[in-house]
Amino acid sequence: MDTDELPVVLPSTTNTSGLSISLHPLPILNISEHLTRLRLQTRSRVPFVLGALLGTQNGRDVEIVNTFELAVEDDGVTVDQGFLVTRKEQYKQVFPSLEFIGWYTVAERPTSRHIALHEQFTPYSSTPLLLVLQPSTVFAASADASGSLPLKAYEPTVEIRDRKTRSVFIEAPFSVETGEAERIAVDYAAKGGSAGTSLEAHLQTQRAAVKMLHDRILLLVKYVSDVIAGSATKDHATLRALSALIASLPASENKEFREEFDTEYEDVQLTAYLATLTKSANLLNDLVDKHVVLTSSRDERSGMGPRRRGMMGRPADFDRFH
Repeated sequence: MDTDELPVVLPSTTNTSGLSISLHPLPILNISEHLTRLRLQTRSRVPFVLGALLGTQNGRDVEIVNTFELAVEDDGVTVDQGFLVTRKEQYKQVFPSLEFIGWYTVAERPTSRHIALHEQFTPYSSTPLLLVLQPSTVFAASADASGSLPLKAYEPTVEIRDRKTRSVFIEAPFSVETGEAERIAVDYAAKGGSAGTSLEAHLQTQRAAVKMLHDRILLLVKYVSDVIAGSATKDHATLRALSALIASLPASENKEFREEFDTEYEDVQLTAYLATLTKSANLLNDLVDKHVVLTSSRDERSGMGPRRRGMMGRPADFDRFH
């Protein structure tokens, strides 16, 4: 049997990867946007997508932070090395801590074509990772059922078969890691974004943070309910951490706390009413001033001459008679 006809991915029961891969949301968004744009440009359902992965590696811990697109030669299988080096150096100037750690593509599964592409990246990394986006209908259905992403990571290795060596891939597990800023940014991007004032942006950020806190509280409540019902495994460390968190919260049902809270709430409402009242008074003052200017112009045209007015546009003798 020809080695090219053999599967290039070893079964997980034969070998397992020891890598600990953390994938950030930005590479996922970049790859998805790259695929969507090429679909519209090429009118193809599964166009050829190729890009580089940037991140950090400390021993067996790998963190994928960013990506950039790659170009190929006219034959469609040779990577444009000049473009790759140029873009890598540009990113290195902006992000000195990020290194080239692998590449990504779109396919149902790795093939011998991906092995040929993989060998072109070895000058930049001894073991470049492969991240594959699998947009097939079958995988999408299973992903929706399990809640996982249509992505798979592969680590390169060497297999000895019939006293010959060949390059193959091993599937490597990964986890999605996000920071607070990334969660808010992804939530903002998912809603389409909006151009508004700085106050609106601040309120949107606060709303996203409160919504995130509410979702996590619901998740904790569901976990405790499932533990009580016996449908979830009891994790004593998690329950102790949850108990310590609850104990650190202020006693919101205390009488003194409720009175102080009501007082502060009324003060805030009163401040808002005073601000509205002041704004209305300013508008009324502007309206009276404009009326005074208009009536003065009419009097001058009629020959009566301007009349001296007091505060708020009233006649000078108004206060004396009233």
